[in-house]
Amino acid sequence: MTSRNCCLQPELVTPAAIEIHQVHKRFGSVQALCGIDLTVQQGEFFALLGPNGAGKSTLINILAGLALADSGRLAVLGHDVRADYRQARRSIGVVPQELVYDAFFTVREMLRFQSGYFGIRNNKAWIDELLERLALTDKADAYVRHLSGGMKRRVLVAQALVHKPPVIVLDEPTAGVDVALRQSLWAFIRRLNQQGHTIVLTTHYLEEAEALCNRVAMLKQGQVVALDTTANLLSRHAGIQLRLKITPPCLPDALQELSCGRDGEVFKLSLHHHAELENVLAVLRESGVEVEDLEVVKPDLEDVFLELVKS
Repeated sequence: MTSRNCCLQPELVTPAAIEIHQVHKRFGSVQALCGIDLTVQQGEFFALLGPNGAGKSTLINILAGLALADSGRLAVLGHDVRADYRQARRSIGVVPQELVYDAFFTVREMLRFQSGYFGIRNNKAWIDELLERLALTDKADAYVRHLSGGMKRRVLVAQALVHKPPVIVLDEPTAGVDVALRQSLWAFIRRLNQQGHTIVLTTHYLEEAEALCNRVAMLKQGQVVALDTTANLLSRHAGIQLRLKITPPCLPDALQELSCGRDGEVFKLSLHHHAELENVLAVLRESGVEVEDLEVVKPDLEDVFLELVKS
């Protein structure tokens, strides 16, 4: 009698887009990465945030095969970045923070050569679409060295996408880019994400990360200090901010511990919840301070970021 178990098919496990396990990296006396553990699932729009020197670009360089980790394991769609580096590199497209380009090729030539590195031919239609989406069509036959900084950054984006990688890493992609292009670029990237591409973003424009990304990791001194959905981070780590313009312009001593800065004549107070507002107003009344203007501001990702980085 044939066993029923022999007919069962093995369950297929879908690999994560990016797997990072216990990654360490040191440059001389500087510990750039210290035991990074991170998983990004396929189809996510993921933010990797942190102050300058937190280790973001180092981690991206290791992931892209541009640097080697001292220890730990990294994989892209299940392909180890060292043992299976060819497939790993075919699976990822990285837009670097630095403006790196060949000054002696035109934009179209650069994209054709980049396609050739991955063994891709006859992709003129896709190159034309990239040029159009990134507002580079009229610059297609111009030498890259003659382009503005913003134009050069658009070329880097096109170069990273020319082989249609399933995983796209954007390291400060809108630095030095005008508002109109920034909006068109994000519309294009959103479309790629909706089509199934995994997007990993680093940016100093935290409002971009808040608007675009579903999940966020925050790095500090080479370690992950926060990893959660954007909504959870906002609800857990930030209260509300109260902005006050008062006469006389002197904050009572009893409220000094709530102070989180001053913007000209406006005092900024950090509250855990709205219930504290009545106590603040009572202290102001008892101190003979008149409120000229009052604004309650909801927390944003920048508030969370500043709270975690300074702690």
